[in-house]
Amino acid sequence: MTTTKPSDNRFTHLLATRPWLLADGATGSNLFDMGLMSGDAPELWNTEHPDRIAKLHQSFVDAGADIILTNSFGGTQYRLKLHKAQDRVAELNTAAAAIARSVADASGRTVVVAGSIGPTGEIMEPIGPLTKELAQEAFAEQARALAAGGADVLWIETMSSREEVEAAVAGAGSVGLPVVCTLSFDTNGRSMMGISPSDFSEIEKTLSPRLAACGSNCGVGASEMVACIHNLSVAMGPDVVLVAKGNCGIPQYVDGSIVYNGTPELMSIYAKMALDSGARIIGGCCGTSPKHLRAMKDALDAHTKGRAPELEEVVSALGEISTGARAQWGGEQSRAGGAAAGANLNRGRGRRSGGAAAAGDTDKSAS
Repeated sequence: MTTTKPSDNRFTHLLATRPWLLADGATGSNLFDMGLMSGDAPELWNTEHPDRIAKLHQSFVDAGADIILTNSFGGTQYRLKLHKAQDRVAELNTAAAAIARSVADASGRTVVVAGSIGPTGEIMEPIGPLTKELAQEAFAEQARALAAGGADVLWIETMSSREEVEAAVAGAGSVGLPVVCTLSFDTNGRSMMGISPSDFSEIEKTLSPRLAACGSNCGVGASEMVACIHNLSVAMGPDVVLVAKGNCGIPQYVDGSIVYNGTPELMSIYAKMALDSGARIIGGCCGTSPKHLRAMKDALDAHTKGRAPELEEVVSALGEISTGARAQWGGEQSRAGGAAAGANLNRGRGRRSGGAAAAGDTDKSAS
């Protein structure tokens, strides 16, 4: 097991010495622009096209990123099995971290390498066949390889179920590095499996190890991300380090491709509002390019953290938010309280606590 004293770890050092940190942008949508085809595994590029992966990392470092995520989101044996690469977990994940490490070390400043760990894509017990023990070992296998390649922190992202969060945190935690976990609250203010920001606050208190930071990534746009951060901040309090890594606007289907409508100006406003709402680590997810990230960096550099924005200020600046997120903002945590008019709350009852495939897989498996 790798063990690192907090004072020796780049991630915990930056958190202790900086008021906010800038995480990078999207992996998948930017790799598509570099030639990745839909349905391909981005992780295979760690050995097939390491120069392209390094170029993407470098573009985010040049844009001002303090944290770069490795190209390993689908790096568990379960996701790699879809590409007949389940026996290459160690190779592909170690390569992913090593590429990012080389770029970070050549930057001339402290840049954190975060080992990206996404969902398995399997349905977990009690609904599906994947046991927590098998999932935990798969996450531990990936985490060991990311640590071996030079990751500073293990970054679990786009989660949606309690069971998979617990398995991922336990597996990643076995390596001895700090662990971050973010959920995608992309379904009316909740994760795909029904977890709200308030629920996540309660889950986080039970995790072992405890998280170095937590929050939200992906989702359905900048306004919804700021609302999630507000709701997480209220639930978790000021001592928890919150992460906001939202999509670049709202995805739209244009000429056979998914395009995100967020402009650099919109993302710069989102970054400032996320900071004021309580996030200390701010970045972009699907659709976020180095150009967007540079605008966010410039905006944050020029911004002095102020009061948290009111709900209608967020809507006015960034767009509408969901009925569920609005209800949570007002203190209503029940599913009924956040339901849209005419919703059938009986449909799917009993499935909420189960596992789930990755939310946002359209870009994040490629992301």
